[in-house]
Amino acid sequence: MITLIRTRTLEALRTDLTTAETEAESARAEADKCLEQNGELLDHLTHADDVAGELRAELAQSRLDAARLEGELETLQAQSLLDTEDRQALRTLLRATRRHNQRADRVYALFHQGRLHSVHPTTEAAEIAAEAEGAPRSGWTTHTPGAALPAACEVTWRVQPLPFGTPTP
Repeated sequence: MITLIRTRTLEALRTDLTTAETEAESARAEADKCLEQNGELLDHLTHADDVAGELRAELAQSRLDAARLEGELETLQAQSLLDTEDRQALRTLLRATRRHNQRADRVYALFHQGRLHSVHPTTEAAEIAAEAEGAPRSGWTTHTPGAALPAACEVTWRVQPLPFGTPTP
């Protein structure tokens, strides 16, 4: 059996074949273009993944550095507190030593109506003792060495400095 095909039908089939081949070629070109773009995208993605890995490693190192620096900071703060405490202790010892080494060259006698009441190392200590006995808290005057003393009955409370120790030649 021989099949007869008409020329028009044959021509239509050939045209459809050409169109299909053209479309196939266009689809291949588009696929190649997509593959090329996908290759570029894959390269970019690989590069981005490499950069992200580097950044993760730098972040981990930065965290380690930050933890180390925090430890150093805590150590330095503790050392600073110890240094401050040491300086304070040294200042206290120095003050105590100075006070202990200072030799008093005079004492302060507290007189009540001309009679000796007590002897003190400082004017302030004598005034405090007088105030404890009922003397007013203000209006204190001290006697200047070498000046004439007012009469005992004129002054209720008086602080007078007196030389202490042996005179030096």
